[in-house]
Amino acid sequence: MSEPVQPPVEHATVLIIGAGFAGMGAAIKLREAGIRDVLILERASTVGGTWRDNTYPGCACDIPSHLYSYSFHLNPDWSHHYSRQPEIQAYLEGVRSHFTLDSLLRTGADCERAEFDAKTARWTVFCKDGRRFEGRFLIGGLGPLRIPHTPQLPGIDRFAGPTMHSARWDPSIDLVGKRVGVVGSGASAIQVVPNIADQTGHLEVFQRTPPWVAPRFDPAFAPWLKRAFRAAPVLMMLLRLAIYLRHEAYFFAAFGGPNWMRERVRAMFTKHIVDELGSEEAAKALIPEYTPGCKRILSASDWYSTLRRDDVTLHPSGVAEVTDTGVVLSNGRAVDLDVLIWCTGFVVDQPLGQMDVIGPDGRNLRAVWGQRPRAHLGMSVAGFPNLFLLLGPNTGLGHNSVVIMIEAQIRYIVRALQYTLGRGAHTWVDVTREAEDAFVAEVNGKQGDLVWATGCTSWYLNPSGENFSIWPGSTLSYMLRTARFDAENYSLGRAEG
Repeated sequence: MSEPVQPPVEHATVLIIGAGFAGMGAAIKLREAGIRDVLILERASTVGGTWRDNTYPGCACDIPSHLYSYSFHLNPDWSHHYSRQPEIQAYLEGVRSHFTLDSLLRTGADCERAEFDAKTARWTVFCKDGRRFEGRFLIGGLGPLRIPHTPQLPGIDRFAGPTMHSARWDPSIDLVGKRVGVVGSGASAIQVVPNIADQTGHLEVFQRTPPWVAPRFDPAFAPWLKRAFRAAPVLMMLLRLAIYLRHEAYFFAAFGGPNWMRERVRAMFTKHIVDELGSEEAAKALIPEYTPGCKRILSASDWYSTLRRDDVTLHPSGVAEVTDTGVVLSNGRAVDLDVLIWCTGFVVDQPLGQMDVIGPDGRNLRAVWGQRPRAHLGMSVAGFPNLFLLLGPNTGLGHNSVVIMIEAQIRYIVRALQYTLGRGAHTWVDVTREAEDAFVAEVNGKQGDLVWATGCTSWYLNPSGENFSIWPGSTLSYMLRTARFDAENYSLGRAEG
C-alpha cells in the first residue's frame, strides 16, 4: 500500500499565525517595510478572528469605533460611536481587500505545532490537514479571546435541552417563548441579555459577581458627519485623538490613581446603579464590593433596565451544578430551564491555545510557561529564537484600545526583523533570559500599586495572584518603551548546518 502523498512545503521569510487585527496589521506593515515574503496562516475560512467568531446578539466593541481600528486605515462610515460585530467584521474584510492580502492568506490552516530547527535557523509549522509551512521568522497573532471557557461543573453534560457558549452562538436554537438561563454577568452577558429578552418567555440570569457597568453614550453618526470625515480625514484623526486621551485618562483615574480618586469613581458608578434600579435596596445585589477597575469596567445603557423587567429574573448566586432540567445554584435553589447559555468568557492563560511551539532545545513553550506566561515586552521569549508574539503576556489593556498596543508591537517587530535580516541570511535573534526576567520583575513590582491587586479575582491574574495579562501602565508608556528595537537585550546566532 502506497504512502499518502504529502503536500509540498510552502516557504516564506515570515510566517504569521492568525488573520485578525494583529496578524493582518503585521503583514501590511512588513510589506510596507520591504519584507514582502510573508504568509498568513488562518484556521478559519476567512479573516476576522474574534470578530468573525463572536456573532451573538448584541455583540459590539466596548471601545469607540474610531479608536478601535487601524490608525493607518481610518473608516469614515462607522454607523455608531461603538461598532457592532457585523461592522467590525466588514471593516476587517475591507482591510483584507484594500491591502490585497489574499495572495498571502492560507485559510483552513489550523496550526497545531511549530518547531525551530537550529541547523537551518528556520521554523516549520505543521497544520492539522497535513500542510507544512517553513519560515525564518514566526509571528503569533492568535489573539487572547479565542478559546471559549465553560466551567467544569458537576453534571455539565447532563442538561437535556439545547446549550451553547456565547462565543459559539447557534442561531438555529429557538429562544422564542422559552425559559432561558444565562450563566455569567460579564462583557458578553450584558450584551446578550438585553438583546434576547424580547424573544424569551422568561430569562434567568445567574450572576456570581456583579460587574461595574458604566453608561454608554452611543449616538449614530449623522450622514453629514460621515461626509465630512470622508472629505477631511483630519477630522477623524482629531476625533481619534480625543477618544484616545479620554480613555488614557481612565488609567490615571481608576487604575493607577490615588485612593481618593478611585473612591470618587466608585461613588459615581454606585450612584448610576442606584438611579437605574430606583433605590439602594433594589440595587444592592448589583453593586460590586471590589474597587472599579479590579475587574474590567463594562459599558452598556440597557443592562440595568433589562434586569428591571418582569420577565427577567436576576439570581445573585453562582451555578453549582447542572441537572437534566436546569441548574442548581450555590444557595441550593433549583431553576428549571429550556435553554442554557454560557456567557463565561475565554481561556486567557494559554496565549497559544493547544498549539505546541518547540524551541531548539526541544522545550514546549506551554510547558515553559505553566501558569505564568512571560515574554520580554510581551513579545519575545528566551530560548525561542526568531519568535515574536502580538498581544502576548502583559500587553492586554483594561482602559484603552488594544489596537494601539498591536500597532506599537508591530513597529517593534518590524525593526527587529530588519535588524536580524541585516546580519546575514542564516542569523537568528533570541532575547536574553536576563532581559525577560527583568521585565517580569518590573511588571510584578508594579502590581501592588494598581487597582487589579486590590483584592478581587479576575482573568487578569493567575491562581497565584500574578498579573500575566495586563500592561501595568499607560499605552503611551508602552509606545515609548517599544519605540526602538533594544538589540542589547538580544543575542545573535547562526544556523548550525
